Amino acid sequence: MGKTTVGRPTTMTKDTLAKLEYAFSIGCSDSEACLHANINKSTLYRFQNENPEFKDRKDLLKEKLVLVARTNIAYKLNEKDTATSIWYLERKKKAEFSTRLEATGADGKDLLPTIIHDDIK
Repeated sequence: MGKTTVGRPTTMTKDTLAKLEYAFSIGCSDSEACLHANINKSTLYRFQNENPEFKDRKDLLKEKLVLVARTNIAYKLNEKDTATSIWYLERKKKAEFSTRLEATGADGKDLLPTIIHDDIK
């Protein structure tokens, strides 16, 4: 005699998992991914708890866009794109290349006050 199951059929079908993985790979939050896959967040979290390897995969997929962005930046830098080079240096070597004004001194210390001498005679 065949095995019988009791209860509702699972909502975590191959199609649902594919939708979740797609959503996570484009940077969606858990809420957005669940909306895309038409499931409740509780369903996602229950599935993750029962399948820790899926949680690991989800975490990796959420980093995919960062990898794509890094690749794009590296490509533009390798193409000797000046605007990207300036942008990159302003963020990676702030002390030397940043154009922003600091409201604090080095290492977050207070700035020394500027004393203005008014020598009006």
